[in-house]
Amino acid sequence: MKQHFGVRQILGCALVLIMATAFTGSGIAGQVYKLGFSGAITGPTSDAGNPLAKGVEDWFKYVNDNKLLGDDTIDCTIRDDQYKTAVTKRNFEEYLDEGIVFYLNYSTGSTLGLKRDFEEVKMPTAPSSYHEGNLVDSNYIFIPVATYSENMVALAEYVVNNHKGSTPKVALFIHPSAFGRGPVDDTKKAVAKGLDMEIVEVVEHGKDLDNSAMLQRLMSKGVQYVISHTVQSPVATMLKDAMRLNVNAKSFGEAGKLTFLGAHYTGGSDLIALAGDAAENFYWTCSYNLTSEDNAKSKKQLELAKTYGRDDKAANSHNYAAGILQAQIPTQAIMMAKKAGLDITPANLYKMLNMMHGENEFESFAAVGPVSFSEDDHVGVDMVNIYKVENQVFRAISSIESVYMKKLRTGM
Repeated sequence: MKQHFGVRQILGCALVLIMATAFTGSGIAGQVYKLGFSGAITGPTSDAGNPLAKGVEDWFKYVNDNKLLGDDTIDCTIRDDQYKTAVTKRNFEEYLDEGIVFYLNYSTGSTLGLKRDFEEVKMPTAPSSYHEGNLVDSNYIFIPVATYSENMVALAEYVVNNHKGSTPKVALFIHPSAFGRGPVDDTKKAVAKGLDMEIVEVVEHGKDLDNSAMLQRLMSKGVQYVISHTVQSPVATMLKDAMRLNVNAKSFGEAGKLTFLGAHYTGGSDLIALAGDAAENFYWTCSYNLTSEDNAKSKKQLELAKTYGRDDKAANSHNYAAGILQAQIPTQAIMMAKKAGLDITPANLYKMLNMMHGENEFESFAAVGPVSFSEDDHVGVDMVNIYKVENQVFRAISSIESVYMKKLRTGM
């Protein structure tokens, strides 16, 4: 009799276990939403991709640890593609097989290369690339912040608005790639639209260790401003050469000297580490709030980094902030869909992104302005800060939105 009762107990426990498993599978214990990120954690541009990937990872940990989605969680697989488009494409296809509802991409080349794929499978995507061309013939790409073109044109507008004298003469110092060349055409179009600036020369830098001849050539042509769109290392080399030649301006637009300015990837704490004193008075545009601002937003970034054991280099990087914002965008879309009682699917998240404006826009501690999207606007943060290096620290001196980029987009 006792033996028979024991069998009943075993069967009863088994039934409870089966029912518990069934309830878990039906979502009682929370849904798991699959996302994927592919980026250059190692290899070329890993100086940006590595801290950016850490920002993505830490934000999703924070979401889950603090139950921002209630009992639901985000499972974001992070893979290194070493800046190789073929690897990125393979990662994306594998993520699709895993049932992702949102995709996070990295490079300009792979974003352009996979643009048609995003359209075909209707996958909402937030890239780390802010190339204006990502928006052309595209419905599913949502760029987190002001594009590279917006940064470049905003710098050009800043030059024109603050230059004293006749039409300023400017040189563009750019990366020899689609990433570097993209904003050049838009800057030229802005000049054609009436921006009172002369582009004297466009320099595609190589791997030169000495820019002396280039700098002297620009000086001989009467160039007063050099606007850069590349990464930090070639800019640091140029700044050190300018300091050695004593042609770097000590004040904005100083006569007979060169005032150096740069967009997004040209600046940040890494530039100061590379250029040292030569970075002084460098002007830089970026849509991310820097920790050197020591405000409420930067304290939240540093707190997140400390929570997940990041070193000071990563914690203070604007690329870490970029990863945070890139991850916050799908998080916000998921929260909106849940509030609306919708299933979390690519189609519904796409719908939420296009509604992310007005009362649905959100503030990010990583960015300098609100994040909003609509059917006609797939750029999240339109504002950029103008930062200037003062005593080896980037300080915000102005916040602007590019007037001429709006004209170019609307055809005005």
